[in-house]
Amino acid sequence: MKFTDGFWMRRPGVTAHYGQEAYDVWAEGSVLTAYAPTKRIVGRGDTLNLPMLTVTLSSPLEGIVKVRIDHHQGGHPHRGFALPGSQGEIGEVVVDDEGGTLTSGAITARVSKGAPWKLDFEVDGKRVTGSGHKSLGYIELGKESTVTAEPAGLVGYSPDGMAPHSTYVHEQLDLDVAETIYGLGERFGTFVKNGQTVDMWNADGGTSSEQAYKNIPFYLSSKGYGVLVNHPEHVSFEVGSEAVERVQFSTAGESLEYFVIAGPTPADVIRRYTELSGRPPRVPAWSFGLWLTTSFTTEYDEETVNSFVDGMAERDIPLSVFHYDCFWMREFNWTDGVWDERVFPDPDLMLKRMHEDKGLHVSAWINPYIAQRGKMFREGVEGGYLVKRADGTVWQWDQWQAGMALVDFTNPEATAWFQEFVRTLVRQGVDAIKTDFGERIPTDVVWHDGTDPMTMHNLYTQLYNEAVFEVLKEEKGEGEAVLFARSATAGGQTMPVHWGGDNSSSYVSMAESLRGGLSLLSSGFGYWSHDIGGFEGTPDAGVFKRWLAFGLMSSHSRLHGSSSYRVPWAFDDEAVDVARTFTKLKLSLMPYLFRTSAQTAESGLPMMRPMFMAFPGDPATQHLDRQYMLGDDLLVAPVFSESGEVMFYLPEGTWTSLLTGEKVQGGRWVAETHGFESMPLYVREGAVIPRGTRTDRPDYDFLEEVELHVYPGPDGERTVVLESASGEVDTVKVTVGDGVATAVSTSGRTYTATVV
Repeated sequence: MKFTDGFWMRRPGVTAHYGQEAYDVWAEGSVLTAYAPTKRIVGRGDTLNLPMLTVTLSSPLEGIVKVRIDHHQGGHPHRGFALPGSQGEIGEVVVDDEGGTLTSGAITARVSKGAPWKLDFEVDGKRVTGSGHKSLGYIELGKESTVTAEPAGLVGYSPDGMAPHSTYVHEQLDLDVAETIYGLGERFGTFVKNGQTVDMWNADGGTSSEQAYKNIPFYLSSKGYGVLVNHPEHVSFEVGSEAVERVQFSTAGESLEYFVIAGPTPADVIRRYTELSGRPPRVPAWSFGLWLTTSFTTEYDEETVNSFVDGMAERDIPLSVFHYDCFWMREFNWTDGVWDERVFPDPDLMLKRMHEDKGLHVSAWINPYIAQRGKMFREGVEGGYLVKRADGTVWQWDQWQAGMALVDFTNPEATAWFQEFVRTLVRQGVDAIKTDFGERIPTDVVWHDGTDPMTMHNLYTQLYNEAVFEVLKEEKGEGEAVLFARSATAGGQTMPVHWGGDNSSSYVSMAESLRGGLSLLSSGFGYWSHDIGGFEGTPDAGVFKRWLAFGLMSSHSRLHGSSSYRVPWAFDDEAVDVARTFTKLKLSLMPYLFRTSAQTAESGLPMMRPMFMAFPGDPATQHLDRQYMLGDDLLVAPVFSESGEVMFYLPEGTWTSLLTGEKVQGGRWVAETHGFESMPLYVREGAVIPRGTRTDRPDYDFLEEVELHVYPGPDGERTVVLESASGEVDTVKVTVGDGVATAVSTSGRTYTATVV
């Protein structure tokens, strides 16, 4: 939200009060507090009739500083995000004549006493950002700007007509020369956020607009620090787009709370951020295989499903998961948990056959919207489980399903009721749940626990996914629970997997999907998927084949569409070959990928890593959004053209093509042309890639059915860690010299090591 009119003026109706100085600075235990009056205090009379901002600094975790800015403190308690890693108030506070400092591990926050207001953040002794003159703002909006957004030029964020509030608090943190900003959730526009206005407001807007399903008020700087704004409600970010030298973030009300998270590298920031907000857990090996769905509005029944599954087997395309989308339930009934007996007459037997005869895992679609025609609506009304309006009636509308209502997940009884439906489905034979929707959450309602509707709009998806994920953990066990979720907010990474939402069937949408994924993966999320071939429309064969290669070199891989099927033979014979080639390639990489997923759970680092995160010392990587690292050692550059022409950047070192063995010197841009069964896949210098000896399934024995592929690099010893699907770990020392590699493991197992 922009409050100013250029550098000097303010927009009509805006009254801005800026913290002018640190008038008082003092310590209470591990907490540092500063009073920042909105006028410079020269004499006693200056203390009268003016707002004052109270700035409180503390540390919830080593390497992180929490900053809270308050105007009036007598309001309702602030509800931030769940931060399971918080350790209370730690850190060392020092106050002297110059001001005060709070130090926690690598980070120091320094408040300088007097005018102008000055709050600096240092990491390892080096200043990375700070809050300066006119950064700390309390904003009042006059009648002109609260009636409608347009006269004042303010938009707030209003997909539902929401007008700006009467008061806002904002902070501005400095941007340095050449500093670039990433994250803020899954955003499909320009990957680097500099110059953008980004609003935190979950919306069902597809992948081709500025709206997002997953709004995460966390950004990551190329300078090696991060910022989390601890407000689930609407937060507006001006990333060098109002004050071009700063990132501004603002929210309605009387207070603002944020965390500055130390690096010194972007990867270090992600480690600390996910330690505070929750790490992505392990997911089962089978989830990394190929998923196939019914698609959405296509005509299908049990015979159709079997023809798809059998068709994949006949064409030697290994399939791991079959997903039943919305129409497993009867039309107009979503969600009621009842299989449509007209097309699935015996679901229990069908699911049993999927497991026992087809060797597949099963996924099923749900959403938290309860259609009036379904039996769960009546139960919800009678039990008081549905969200209500202020007059006590159930909130309903006709968008999506006729007369649909919402489950009130702030009501423990409603949550337990919904979980029982999920539990029944899981016990029936469903292994994974696609938790769709959760974005269109109204603000003209009353929640059971009294939460502000503005707060609950974005937070709803967290409660929804938590309810489902908890059942999966209880029924399947830790490490076996898998969601396929569309919406999220901060902390959503603790309930994987997430997919990119409704894209279209084009090369442009393929590229925008990757940008959205890299943006989400810069926001603390560990796993990501997307609809191979695009969701809306039907891709031509070229788009589908290029997308197959990209999708199967993503952490999770799903064939899904809207009104048309995504079985490869629906396109052409070559699509079948491409699907087979890249599915088997991914399965052969499972020992490497599964260990990478363990690193994700241990460190919070995503499986698919943006190039700036993997190579922070290389300025050429800062704007790269058409390639990524899959784990530590494998560079992936999808082909976004029919011709197969692709240009990508290789960082310094010798890189080896995974597919051809060709050696290419890095530190430069590379142009190549690829057929449909090929793409740029390059292995980092000195890497040891464990490759499986079987390609029929993703969940084989990664300690026994494996070979070690050793790539060019200096002679000497290298270490590779292998891990089985059951959690057994083996560390292998690989010694390389004179073109020969030998492997010795801590377990005494014998491994074949081959120099590529």
